[in-house]
Amino acid sequence: MVILPVKDKLQWVREYLNQCSIESGRSQEDIQLIAVSKTKPVELIIEAFEANQIAFGENIVQEALRKIEALKNYKNIEWHLIGHLQKNKLKFCPGNFQWIHSIDSSELAKKLEDRCVLTKHDINVLIQVNLSQEKSKYGVQDWDDLLSVAETLHKGQRLKLRGLMTIPAPDLGEAATRKIFTELREWRDRLKQELDAPEITELSMGMTADFHWAIQEGATMIRLGTAIFGTR
Repeated sequence: MVILPVKDKLQWVREYLNQCSIESGRSQEDIQLIAVSKTKPVELIIEAFEANQIAFGENIVQEALRKIEALKNYKNIEWHLIGHLQKNKLKFCPGNFQWIHSIDSSELAKKLEDRCVLTKHDINVLIQVNLSQEKSKYGVQDWDDLLSVAETLHKGQRLKLRGLMTIPAPDLGEAATRKIFTELREWRDRLKQELDAPEITELSMGMTADFHWAIQEGATMIRLGTAIFGTR
């Protein structure tokens, strides 16, 4: 079996992303590709970076910090924390992550805001929404909780609420998965209106198995690991 280099996989992903965008009546420039580099070695991240991939997604803070340190000379890399953020790890986020996709409580938002104020760093954040209502996943599950977390973030100085993120349950099929993506888009639009916050634009949704559906439903960020780096 031939194993393609990362640059070739990225080229295929970008071509397919462009095709999906055109079919959805959208522009590829409106959709950010996040290469999910969790569990992958630094060498593969460098390969992707040299193929003009800028944004990388990590799940675990400590693993990410080792990579951020190893790649500190690659100044343009944009680091996204896409996994659950534990309260005892949030102190490491300011200055290391440009984006956090997994804010899921007002308490976490307040603690991270305080840390960012202390260190004088800004971070773009997304609220994680658990629309599949899976017990194994984090994220707010109803509108009132979402609004409460959003209001906490909106009052802050350093955390910039930019949108929402979700991870549908696997193997739901097209109709059920797209319904979740549609609902997330509707919640984002409602949130933007209720908070009068035009900067709330982002929808982080769609992974290797379902990103084509996510694009059709309005994703602005897709998180691809296997399609770029291969299986774990």
